[in-house]
Amino acid sequence: MGVMRAADKRRALENHFLFGQLTVDELDTLVTYARVETFRAREMIFHKGSPGAAMMVVLRGRVRIAATGADGREITLNIIEEGEVFGEIALLDGKERTADAVAATDCELMVIERRTFLPFVQSRPDIPMRLLAVMCGRLRRTTQQVEDLSFLGLPHRLAKLLVHLADTQGRRTNEGVRITVRLSQRELGNMVGTSRESINKQLNQWQKEGLIGMEDGAIVLRDADALRATVE
Repeated sequence: MGVMRAADKRRALENHFLFGQLTVDELDTLVTYARVETFRAREMIFHKGSPGAAMMVVLRGRVRIAATGADGREITLNIIEEGEVFGEIALLDGKERTADAVAATDCELMVIERRTFLPFVQSRPDIPMRLLAVMCGRLRRTTQQVEDLSFLGLPHRLAKLLVHLADTQGRRTNEGVRITVRLSQRELGNMVGTSRESINKQLNQWQKEGLIGMEDGAIVLRDADALRATVE
């Protein structure tokens, strides 16, 4: 694992939002700058405050972006799925990382160094605009998280998260919509700004009401419409 041919790297980028409009020759040029690194589940990829020397593309697995407060409380800012980019902010400005990145599962990442990526970007004026769109999307999501923590109660925040996960990572089964991404109750708590115990209590309540169920450790939305109504 970790050995990947240039053609395989190129195929990993062909359908990507940032790079999909590049020609084959341009993609081949880009991947000559890239290397592949592997990380085990729960392994730190980079720390907040570390030098921003590279951008990463998730080829396999899932990455969690998190921040830790002065009191030691952690909040999950984002979950990066296969095919998505992270680390692009520090890549562009060369400053310190703004958050921690941790492998949520075993991961395979394509790493593109800043010192080689910037000259490539400067020759393609459309790439910075697409990077800016990604960053704006991240900023909107972070702003929404802050608003949710300030104005919404736990049931609303958790329902909103589960509906979002079902929409983006859901698979319909006979029981309902199964969330394919597996997050622990502690991770769910980090994402909505509460404790594992509070998450456990709320999930148990919804399970008794028939709104959700558990299937091999995964959450299944049995009544997604009711949860959407909670969000609304």
